[in-house]
Amino acid sequence: MTTAETIPKYPALKRLGSLAEFRPVVVVDTREQTPLIFSRLETVEGGLQTGDYSFLGGETVLAVERKSVPDLVACCVNSNRGRFERELHRLRGYRFARVLVVGSRDEIERGEYRSGLSPKVVLHSIAAFEARYGIPFVFIDDPTEAARQVETWVYWSAREIVEAANTLLRGHKA
Repeated sequence: MTTAETIPKYPALKRLGSLAEFRPVVVVDTREQTPLIFSRLETVEGGLQTGDYSFLGGETVLAVERKSVPDLVACCVNSNRGRFERELHRLRGYRFARVLVVGSRDEIERGEYRSGLSPKVVLHSIAAFEARYGIPFVFIDDPTEAARQVETWVYWSAREIVEAANTLLRGHKA
């Protein structure tokens, strides 16, 4: 028996056709209290296992955890740190994971937050988190620009999945 004879045919794949017109839908976690406002992609609310943003069908592929500067500073101390590290540990399992900080590193460097925690401790914590968990922290000052960045990540991550599906379809047409 040849390899081709052992591979089953999947007629349902033929009905998928080209997925070129695919537009992903952003999923906003139901626990997100003040969600970013998206202008280029449709959004739905949904319960995400981790993170605040993902996309329909890609909830196990992409996760973006959003933090404000005060939230991030609070995640560097006491029991909040342990909870945040568990979140980062879960994010490690995603193909694409980011911590999106809506604010600037300069705000942290200048200590523009209510906590008495020194900027040096916060910045060193971020560096340690990135090294330990392999999750990049991305700082974007403006919420509108932050929303556009999430849409960009969602679009390109979803497109990679569509491209893989189209490649699979082309392979089965032979």
